[in-house]
Amino acid sequence: QVSLVVNVASECGYTDSHYKALQQLQRDLGPYHFNVLAFPCNQFGQQEPDSNKEIESFARKTYGASFPMFSKITVSGAGAIPAFKYLIESTGEEPTWNFWKYLVDPNGKVVKAWDSTVSVEEIRPHVTELVRKIILKKKDEL
Repeated sequence: QVSLVVNVASECGYTDSHYKALQQLQRDLGPYHFNVLAFPCNQFGQQEPDSNKEIESFARKTYGASFPMFSKITVSGAGAIPAFKYLIESTGEEPTWNFWKYLVDPNGKVVKAWDSTVSVEEIRPHVTELVRKIILKKKDEL
């Protein structure tokens, strides 16, 4: 599976556009070959203050989010969880705000990272290409 790992926040200026686009990407490409993996984070501007349950409820009710939502975490600095330490080490890109996006291939290799200012629409071709490769490989194996 291809994964797009994103540190999300409910009260950020990027929330509306990103959640809508992430859900559209999930709808178009998931869940067999692709998943958005959402990691709530309150590290930047305290823009994710609610509990895990409230965060998930907000994303599901407001945006119809059907992708996996994880517990609130720290994504940068000394307290970053191991998964984000790996993403940072692999790309040299450390989140400095909400909605950083890391594209991970089916083998767990981090392909690329984008900051908050890059829209999901701009990275869609990169995601689609990886998913296409999986589908073609499976087709060849049949």
